[in-house]
Amino acid sequence: MKILGVETSCDECAAAVVEDGQKVLSSVVATQIPWHEPWNGVVPEIASRMHTEWITGVVKEALSRAGLSPENLDGVAATARPGLLGSLLVGLSFSKSFAWARRLPFLAVDHMLAHLYAPRLDAGKNAEGPAGAPPVAYPFLGLLVSGGHTIICRADDFDRVTVLGATIDDAVGEAFDKVAKHYAFGYPGGAVIDRLADGGDSEAFRFPLPNLHKGEHRYDVSYSGLKTAVINQLEQFRVKTRGTDEAADIAASFRKTAVEILLRPLFRAAEDTGLSTIVAGGGVAANSLLRSRLAARRDLRCVFPPPEFCGDNGAMIAGLGFQYLSRGETSSLTVTASARVAGFKRRYP
Repeated sequence: MKILGVETSCDECAAAVVEDGQKVLSSVVATQIPWHEPWNGVVPEIASRMHTEWITGVVKEALSRAGLSPENLDGVAATARPGLLGSLLVGLSFSKSFAWARRLPFLAVDHMLAHLYAPRLDAGKNAEGPAGAPPVAYPFLGLLVSGGHTIICRADDFDRVTVLGATIDDAVGEAFDKVAKHYAFGYPGGAVIDRLADGGDSEAFRFPLPNLHKGEHRYDVSYSGLKTAVINQLEQFRVKTRGTDEAADIAASFRKTAVEILLRPLFRAAEDTGLSTIVAGGGVAANSLLRSRLAARRDLRCVFPPPEFCGDNGAMIAGLGFQYLSRGETSSLTVTASARVAGFKRRYP
């Protein structure tokens, strides 16, 4: 069964064809980074406009690389939530029309669930696992980290996910972008800080960790305090004299604290649930320190998608869509987009 997947939740215009929910026949991701770089962040109006201009060509390229015509497809899946509303509507509207015109089953999916599904694509090709490794078995802990979301969850099936913890304010990816923008490190912030931090001293600054002591927040995270400390109160947290590369020291110290904020509640969740497998997804899952810290835990199996499937992509959408379709489920063509999902962000206290 061959499924076309379309993803336009933010600034990546992506399409892919996946066979039987696993074999990636093609994956095309058109990045908008050059259009957003002058503003050091995603401009929603520009993002939706670029999707409108690119979506037809991106889908045609995905079909061409797969060596298929629309008549060879068995279904179409598209991201319906969460994300930038204008961007979501472009991909969703295109995909519904594409499916309707060809009388194909249509699936509207949650792209955060798709991130958890990504390691199941092309099983055996995981960067963190040996060749021929089986797909990740349920249940497992999920760590979803991106510019818009920071979520710790328990996954019991591809569509049965319980949110254990989430951010009460900013997402981790947003914090990376805002710090990079303030210090003019470059864009996108996550990748730039990760590279810059490798040459810095992570002990140059001792930034504060959040203390979520009120209510049921054992697995929640917060990044507003760290962002404020790095941008507005830098000298208060300096513990070493100015080094030869001040920018690298800031980046390294920030990265270390940002990753620690994630790992503290994640490891608590692993201890409390007894689950020893962790699946990470989202753009921040490509962070080298996060990967190395998780790999150092020999008592845990930490699974990352290949780097090309960490960020937003159409293959994970198609793979997830196959699972619904193989169960006999389809979506109504009246379904619409939703910018947010209840439970993906917490209130404090």
